[in-house]
Amino acid sequence: MQAETSLEPHFISWYFSMMNGSFTSSIDPLHGFLEIIPDMCFVMSADMKIEECNQRARAVTGLPMQLDGSIPFTSLLTPDSPRPPFEALDASNHSCETEVRFRQDGRRAMDALVYVHRVRDGSTFRYMVFGRDISGTKQRELDLLRFANVVHYTVNPIQITDAAGRMIYVNPAFERTTGFAKEELIGRNPSIISSKKYGSEFWERVWITISAGKIWNGEIENKRKDGAPLYTQLLISPIIDIDGKVVGYLGSHRDVTEQRALEQQLMHSQKMESIGTLAAGIAHEVGNPLASISSIVQVLQRTISDEFARDKLGLVQSQVHRITKIIRDLVDFSRPSNYQVQPTDLVKVLTDAVEIVKMGKKAKEVTFYTHVRQQIPLLSLVPDQIAQVFINILLNAVDALQGKRGTITTTFEREEDVVRVTIEDTGTGIAADHLPKIFEPFFTTKRVGEGTGLGLWVSYGIVKSFRGDISVWSERGKGTSFCVSLPLNPKDYAHG
Repeated sequence: MQAETSLEPHFISWYFSMMNGSFTSSIDPLHGFLEIIPDMCFVMSADMKIEECNQRARAVTGLPMQLDGSIPFTSLLTPDSPRPPFEALDASNHSCETEVRFRQDGRRAMDALVYVHRVRDGSTFRYMVFGRDISGTKQRELDLLRFANVVHYTVNPIQITDAAGRMIYVNPAFERTTGFAKEELIGRNPSIISSKKYGSEFWERVWITISAGKIWNGEIENKRKDGAPLYTQLLISPIIDIDGKVVGYLGSHRDVTEQRALEQQLMHSQKMESIGTLAAGIAHEVGNPLASISSIVQVLQRTISDEFARDKLGLVQSQVHRITKIIRDLVDFSRPSNYQVQPTDLVKVLTDAVEIVKMGKKAKEVTFYTHVRQQIPLLSLVPDQIAQVFINILLNAVDALQGKRGTITTTFEREEDVVRVTIEDTGTGIAADHLPKIFEPFFTTKRVGEGTGLGLWVSYGIVKSFRGDISVWSERGKGTSFCVSLPLNPKDYAHG
């Protein structure tokens, strides 16, 4: 700041050298000289008493027109103002600069930059003090400091770029949200966090808008350092100088990633609810004709002696049973269960489910592990239904191993009011584009005839009916992990 507002009045030395360094012979012309200076000017004795000042100094400090040399310069300053180091000046060090605060009667104190010059006057010396009002500069500095603190400590990610779009500042929230350190971002283009899902035409339109000095606002998908999606509501505001030229851009983000996830969960729940309603209707419309077909097949089997025909009728009957099971699953999902809720030993239910799955031919090469990390209390559940959930997940895990050697690990954990059961396999994994559909009805990655695509859908409905949650993580070639979360003290269920 001193480089910008420094007084540095070299003409003072010139003026007094012309006067042979004497005030005595030049007080009248000195008075006229002081009045033409726009800054405050004071002439003081060696004991720092004011002997002369100009009109600007009087307007600020309220000094009288006639001065008798009795008013100390320091009396013009506020109690908290720094004092100029008059005593430190001598023949070899005869000038200095410092900031002070002048009193102003009934008004706010004025910040000023003062230049003190020690001038020889015969055998003694005097002080010349020139003061420039820097209140506006100080206020701008304070405003800038306030703005900087707001930007730095806000919870919203903020980035500032130069006119070319290179980042010159990011706040801590931006670092936390993106996962990048400041050192990795400064000097880089914001495209470092781009999801690459927007074409060049999109960003060209944005650039045209902001480079014209206009604000751009919209929701975009970026990418965190770890590759996870980052959805933000982005506002880009041009930074314009006093000449109207765009010198940079401020980008303010509002992280809506969690909001988007909640919206997707809500949409998924609504979708599953709609499918459940549809399933109930389908089960009713298909169930009655199917019962008639099954009855006719049974009658024909008892009356026909032809082996070929009986064999084909047996095939028809097996398919009828398969359809009946699908309908039963649909009904189970679409309406509340009539099974009775009772205190259930979750560890025992899962252990029994593992023993059942072990009996299958596909599970011969599979090693099962169970880890119970904390004591798990009894939960209010329907044992048969929660067993069905575990069996469905375990059977899928066995199928994922494709008859090869592998492991299926079940883990129990208690976290505050929730019990989490994780079932993890070392199978082939699930493709990323299949994961969003994994709990949808009739969705399956198995070959035709090997699965109905209802197992996980029904499991999802059962877990939700207990006010729980079920999630899946998977990576191709590494395996899959299902996590079933159940509340410890649910107040009510959808069961009668």
